[in-house]
Amino acid sequence: MNPILITGATSGIGQQLAIDYAQSGQTVYVCGRNAEKLQELSSLGSHVKPLQFDLTDLSSCKKALHDLDPVPHTWVLNAGDCEYIDDGAMDAALIKRVFTINVVGLANAIEGAQHHFATGHHLVIVGSIASEMALPRAEAYGASKAAVSYLSRTLGVDLAPKGIKVSTVFPGFVKTPLTDKNDFPMPMMIEVDEAAKAIREGIESGKTNIYFPKRFTWILRILGSLPYSVQHHLAKKLIKDKQ
Repeated sequence: MNPILITGATSGIGQQLAIDYAQSGQTVYVCGRNAEKLQELSSLGSHVKPLQFDLTDLSSCKKALHDLDPVPHTWVLNAGDCEYIDDGAMDAALIKRVFTINVVGLANAIEGAQHHFATGHHLVIVGSIASEMALPRAEAYGASKAAVSYLSRTLGVDLAPKGIKVSTVFPGFVKTPLTDKNDFPMPMMIEVDEAAKAIREGIESGKTNIYFPKRFTWILRILGSLPYSVQHHLAKKLIKDKQ
């Protein structure tokens, strides 16, 4: 089994992926900022290799990812965060925080690791189904994940001639510490082990786009294909239904 690297491995989907791969005996680089959580993961075996660094710091990324032996063949770039805008009141500092982690952090990880990329490698970038349609309060999160989706799909085009596969993951609602903070209904939410299984199966089958849960993400994709005027009407209805 080829080695795998996972960012955002100390919580949520990333943590479950790390546990699942580790329990299968696969060499796993687990990346994050939380030293205590990384230590817990490393207790799963010597084949679990913790890397503590801050994704928002490019020099930290480059230092942590420079010398990896063995070199991962699958790179799961999963780290991210979510904050919401209330009532359309713009908060530039909030936007910056979310984009710094979700977009700049992703770019930092790729730049720090790209000298390792080779034919046969698989880059897996975790976005969100929220990027498919404008949703209430999602000015920061949704916009950042739209940027992630575009970045990932563009990399897929540019890295294909080098024999490097790029997959984009589009999760719906998954029960994690991140979604535990949400104060609104989250339809068709799935457990984190289901999400991790869907990602692992998508990676193994070489899917370019990995959507789950299937029914919910299918609905959002259909709605996202409608004219913007119709999407706007539906989004306004969501706001009214909450009031």
